[in-house]
Amino acid sequence: MLERITRVEDFVRKLRMPALGFVLLGAATLVGCGDGAYYAGVAVAPPPPLVYGPVGAAPGPEYIWTDGYYEWDGSNWFWRPGSWARPPRRGYVWRKPYYEHYRNGYRMRPGRWERH
Repeated sequence: MLERITRVEDFVRKLRMPALGFVLLGAATLVGCGDGAYYAGVAVAPPPPLVYGPVGAAPGPEYIWTDGYYEWDGSNWFWRPGSWARPPRRGYVWRKPYYEHYRNGYRMRPGRWERH
């Protein structure tokens, strides 16, 4: 009986590190899936944007306009104004934020720079 318990303990000891690695890999993968803010219970979509297109002149030749968007603060939608921004690297384009109906509310996909 003691020999069987020892074999089981050895087996568990050998699997401990691979199992931990598998759990950590799974957790890291799930963290990468949350690329949006989910507004649970917000049954009313955000209003149309307040301002379309660039406001004022670009501060330099490489700047592009990033549109404003609505954000939920827990009780109301509030407007985040757009701004002029430079791409992080050559060949990147700005993808504006958008909202999608999700479960019983809305999910916001934030704006981001993407390689073109």
